[in-house]
Amino acid sequence: MPPHGSAQQPTTELDARYSSALNPRPGAEDVTATEWAEAQRLLETAEIFWVSTVRPDGRLHVTPVIAAWHDGVLYFSTGPSEQKARNLAHDGHCALTTGGNSLTEGLDLVVEGRAHPIAEPAVLEEVITAYEAKYGPHITSPEGTFHGIGDAFRQGKAMVFAVAPTTAYGFGRDGGVYSHTRWTF
Repeated sequence: MPPHGSAQQPTTELDARYSSALNPRPGAEDVTATEWAEAQRLLETAEIFWVSTVRPDGRLHVTPVIAAWHDGVLYFSTGPSEQKARNLAHDGHCALTTGGNSLTEGLDLVVEGRAHPIAEPAVLEEVITAYEAKYGPHITSPEGTFHGIGDAFRQGKAMVFAVAPTTAYGFGRDGGVYSHTRWTF
């Protein structure tokens, strides 16, 4: 059974140690924690995520994936023999990261949790629908990069993992004013 997202809002806190509140610049006096609704909006629209897993020998493995946020859970997939699938079979703890590469604008997110493999047909259909709604022709068009991914999910040729956040972090940049938000679930 997949983990379900929390119906409750997470605890939100600004970590002033890593925010502009300790390194004043114009606007820093007004720095506040990012609302969870803004983080969810970014999770819903971000196209690329980086998943970090741990190999059995303790070394990190980081790779890009596409992912869909649905009902408070982040879903991603991989081939059954790929390194991240082998890592998650050993240790389900992982982090998914998304954001931008601007020094002065944007919001970077890190979602930490435990990845659980999903095989229930009803849940897989919900995930496929979420992927199709998010990525559109990349999945639905025969010319799309990920065309056929839904059938791969259904047939078990691609493993689907669900990550319900346990902790998430937001690193905001607004005109050079920085914020560090922690959400605890």
